[in-house]
Amino acid sequence: MITRAVLSHPDELSSWGRQQISTTHFLAWLRRTHDTFEEGERFEEFADVGCCGDALHIPFVVESVEGSGEVTRETTIEYVEREGCDFAGGWAVQSRAGP
Repeated sequence: MITRAVLSHPDELSSWGRQQISTTHFLAWLRRTHDTFEEGERFEEFADVGCCGDALHIPFVVESVEGSGEVTRETTIEYVEREGCDFAGGWAVQSRAGP
């Protein structure tokens, strides 16, 4: 079993984005949707819908993994910042108000 995974996110991630990825339900989502983590793996995750109907997509990189095999509910997930990734917030408007 993977006991610990360290994921990096862009250092430009807002405090709101950091709050979203630190929630219990987001961490549970990562554990449920990733069978395993491999060092160097890159993936993007959707981080909830903001009050404006926008979606924040955050690019992650797996920096390190302790253990091997599957991700379980007991897997600890930690975050570190990653510099220089040209992250512009990742916002994409899902809907627009009509004229």
